[in-house]
Amino acid sequence: MKIDNRNIESHLKEKRVFKPAKEFARKARIKNLAQYRRMYRESIRQPDKFWSREAKELSWQKRWRKVLEWKAPFAKWFIGGKLNLSANCLDRHLTTHRRNKAAILWEGEPGEKRTLTYQQLHREVCRFANVLKRNKIGKGRRVIIYLPTIPEAAIAMLACARIGAVHSVVFGGFSADSIRDRIHDSGAIALITADGSYRRGGIVPLKKNVDDALRGGTSVKRVIVFQRAHNEIHMEEGRDVWWHRELEYVDDNCPPAALDSEHPLYILYTSGSTGKPKGILHTTGGYLVGIYSTTKYVFDIRDEDIFWCTADVGWVTGHSYVVYGPLANGATTFMYEGAPNWPEPDRFWKIIEQNRINILYTAPTAIRAFIRWGDQWVKKHDLSSLRLLGTVGEPINPEAWIWYHKNIGGEHCPVVDTWWQTETGAIMITPLPGAIPTKPGSATLPFFGVDPAVVDPNGKEVGANVGGKLIIRGPWPSMLRTIYRDTERYKKQYWSEYKENYVTGDGARRDEDGYFWIVGRIDDVLNVAGHRLGTSEIESALVSHVRVAEAAVVGRPDELKGQSVVAFVTLKSGVDASNDLKGELRDHVGVHIGAIAKPDEVRFAEALPKTRSGKIMRRLLKEIASGAKVSGDTTTLEDFSVLTKLAEPEE
Repeated sequence: MKIDNRNIESHLKEKRVFKPAKEFARKARIKNLAQYRRMYRESIRQPDKFWSREAKELSWQKRWRKVLEWKAPFAKWFIGGKLNLSANCLDRHLTTHRRNKAAILWEGEPGEKRTLTYQQLHREVCRFANVLKRNKIGKGRRVIIYLPTIPEAAIAMLACARIGAVHSVVFGGFSADSIRDRIHDSGAIALITADGSYRRGGIVPLKKNVDDALRGGTSVKRVIVFQRAHNEIHMEEGRDVWWHRELEYVDDNCPPAALDSEHPLYILYTSGSTGKPKGILHTTGGYLVGIYSTTKYVFDIRDEDIFWCTADVGWVTGHSYVVYGPLANGATTFMYEGAPNWPEPDRFWKIIEQNRINILYTAPTAIRAFIRWGDQWVKKHDLSSLRLLGTVGEPINPEAWIWYHKNIGGEHCPVVDTWWQTETGAIMITPLPGAIPTKPGSATLPFFGVDPAVVDPNGKEVGANVGGKLIIRGPWPSMLRTIYRDTERYKKQYWSEYKENYVTGDGARRDEDGYFWIVGRIDDVLNVAGHRLGTSEIESALVSHVRVAEAAVVGRPDELKGQSVVAFVTLKSGVDASNDLKGELRDHVGVHIGAIAKPDEVRFAEALPKTRSGKIMRRLLKEIASGAKVSGDTTTLEDFSVLTKLAEPEE
């Protein structure tokens, strides 16, 4: 394979700076930049001291004898320590004022509401942990969880953690083939699902997908089914059992298992570009310390806060910041089952107003959809309860950041733009809301204990405002330990390119203030006439145009230039598409970035193909742009009609 020795070019500049509000900073855990820098220096120079202090805030059944053992690329954290993650999320709060505090607030798409206090959640987790034991599921056994975002998803995860079973949550939008692949790779002996779930007023047939996945035989011996949608399903005798009936046979006494700090907690599969899913393995102690500390500092979490991370439980964000992080901190976490625009585009704003949500953590793609749907939906609701906003999943373009800050945050909420990955387990680069001035579009500075750098193809750190590959130097507590059953792939994919440095797969630059700007996936970098351009910068330039709500940029093979730039653009409500506007958008990109980045083709779209979690499926757009027939897995696509319309030739 030929190695491209040119750096990624970064042209987009952002001059706006937002300092933390004095009132917010005064009450924050990290109150100013000097305090952040002092703590950060300690976390890098004396990591054992720093992470010991964080870990001591948690409940351990046996104290660790050594903080870190690092034999690159393999790390062990809190060696010799024994603990239980479920106990840290539940039991340790039961002797405090949080005993009768709401742990989970939940709303279903049809509108039902439930509240589970810490005491009630503890009881439900213990009961279901005993159900798992009754069904011969024990320590070290793998369990697939295929549920909607309902309290039972959190209960199932915490119950597995309580007895030492290893869970692998599969996103509820995945197909039978995806479930089967994950069962095969993990060797799971049990699967937890529901009859169905609600999505845009319809029922997603979860149990039918499971039946299809298990056809022909797998390692799964038991399927536990929660009754959610009351749709008609098949129950296989000898294999399938009802959740509610199993509860009749157990009590609520289930002491938490004392597990080694490095005991496997969960396997989470990422699709990857090669096709075969990668099973990212996270273990107990380091992961818990990582998500506990990031939730505490990044969101400046308070006892009285209602925290809403809008991610599905099937993604790592759902693991870390819907379930484990908030509960480990004794917070109230809000869960919502359905779509953000059902039955109307103001569903999120209605939820925030009715539940007086304080912290909102959502994705840039969702924010751009809100912009496209129009400000009128936001203005109908009182969002004054919000005190902090966050973004996750991909780089946020500056104009979406400004809209979010102004329209949702009322210009008083700090915005924490967080960069991290399934593999990292917890947030890695982020503002701390009381301490770090923010720049729209930048994830700003590294979290404690994280040592990132931007390097050239030879591994040499580049200067300010020069694009390159983003790496992490050395280990951090919440890091992946391996790819399940594929150690060689783990070493090759993440650690082989630059010795003892984790390769993130993202391009980035660091500005003169040391702030990190994520350019996007290296795979998405375009080679245009000798220039290596990040697609996210071109998308950001397009979205900064007053008429544009969202854009996705892909490359198309070009004999002359190598690749040409194709932009798929969604316009704001009420804006008419025209050839004149296409030319205007091309010129707009030229002004903001340079002539080399001007799209060769601009295609207007009513909507872009997205997964249910809101990620744009750029692979499909590449196929459409090149005129190829759309192939490959489209099971996670939210709306198939979007694909049909995009594939039609333009008039």
